[in-house]
Amino acid sequence: MDFTAHGAVPEPVPVFDDAIPAVANLAPALLGALRRAAADAAVGFFVNGGWRSPDYQDHLFRAAVAKYGSPAEAARWVATPGTSAHVSGDAVDVGPAEARAWLAEHGAGYGLCQVYRNEPWHYELRPDAVDRGCPPPYPDPSHDPRMRR
Repeated sequence: MDFTAHGAVPEPVPVFDDAIPAVANLAPALLGALRRAAADAAVGFFVNGGWRSPDYQDHLFRAAVAKYGSPAEAARWVATPGTSAHVSGDAVDVGPAEARAWLAEHGAGYGLCQVYRNEPWHYELRPDAVDRGCPPPYPDPSHDPRMRR
C-alpha cells in the first residue's frame, strides 16, 4: 500500500512543498512557524515526517512493536494513532542534522521545541517558548503525559 497520501514521506521534502500531504496538512500555526524559521536559517530545512493519517500511524506503531518486541518498548519511539501529535498535524520531523542543530539553537524564538530527548528531529509548536524558552524535553514519548490518553 502506498502511504504517501496518508502522510508518508519516502524522501525528505522542502517545508514549502504544499503538494505533499505530510506538509500541507500540518496545523497552520506549526507550518507557519516552521516556514519562518526555514526562511531565516542559513541551512536547508526538510520534512522527514509531518501529518499522518490514523491508518498510517497505526502501521508505524505496529511495525515498531514488531521491531522492539512489545507495545511498551515501541511506545518509546512511536505513538499510537490516538495519541500521536502527527495525526493532528501538530508535530513535524525535521532534517538534516544541520537544520536540527539550527532549530536546537534558534527554534524557541519561533516557538519550535524539541519535545523528546531521544528524537532530536521531532518538533512541536510551543508558543510560550518565544518568551520563556522551550521546556525540557521528555526522555522519550513514553514519559509524555499526553501519551496516556
